[in-house]
Amino acid sequence: MTAGPDEERTQAAEYVLGLLEGEAKAQAEQRLVTDAAFAREVQAWHARFADFDGSAEPQPAGDGLWRRIEANFAGAPPAMARPSLWSRLWNDLTVLRMTAAGACVAALLLAVGLGAAIRQARLQPVMIAVLVDGNRTGAVVHTFADGRTVLLSLTSIKVPSGRVLEVWTLPSRERGPVSVGLMDRARTLELQLRDLPRPGLDQLFEITLEPAGGSPTGRPTGPVLFKGNTAQTL
Repeated sequence: MTAGPDEERTQAAEYVLGLLEGEAKAQAEQRLVTDAAFAREVQAWHARFADFDGSAEPQPAGDGLWRRIEANFAGAPPAMARPSLWSRLWNDLTVLRMTAAGACVAALLLAVGLGAAIRQARLQPVMIAVLVDGNRTGAVVHTFADGRTVLLSLTSIKVPSGRVLEVWTLPSRERGPVSVGLMDRARTLELQLRDLPRPGLDQLFEITLEPAGGSPTGRPTGPVLFKGNTAQTL
């Protein structure tokens, strides 16, 4: 059964006044979406009641009313007071658990990020020496912040039978060249500088061809195949 014009106007007015509850209110809200005529009627009642709101003068509450309100609050049992949002959240174990879990996840992500940044920093060389023979690049020496020094061969080197490749560095003119590694072929090699100071700027590294087992004198004896000096990385 379709509502008549008078019922429609009455329902619209009651909706605007906030008199509808439960199913009646839900039906009115549904009609606002589906019934254009009802929506216009609601809008018209909003406009009519707006005129009354504008013409009404504000009336301050009397002292007696405020005293009655305060007395009602003072006499109400504690359980009647509505807890604040923060109080409800604080007393909600599920919320506390979720908050703690979120904090743990955030801390874990921070730790992972810091660990990755530290590992990345360790992978970046602080010094580099490019070893060349004048025409080609034979190897690169990387010195890392954690104290490691690694030689990375970039080209194949022919090593005759009974010979080896020996890597040297010159920490100072006074000490002279020091052997820091042996190779039977060109490859990646972690150099042994444990008893030497950390390489500095413009420190010489070179590769020579020596007898099997390394130089018998503790000094380079064979031809220098590649050499280069350290420079600081950007």
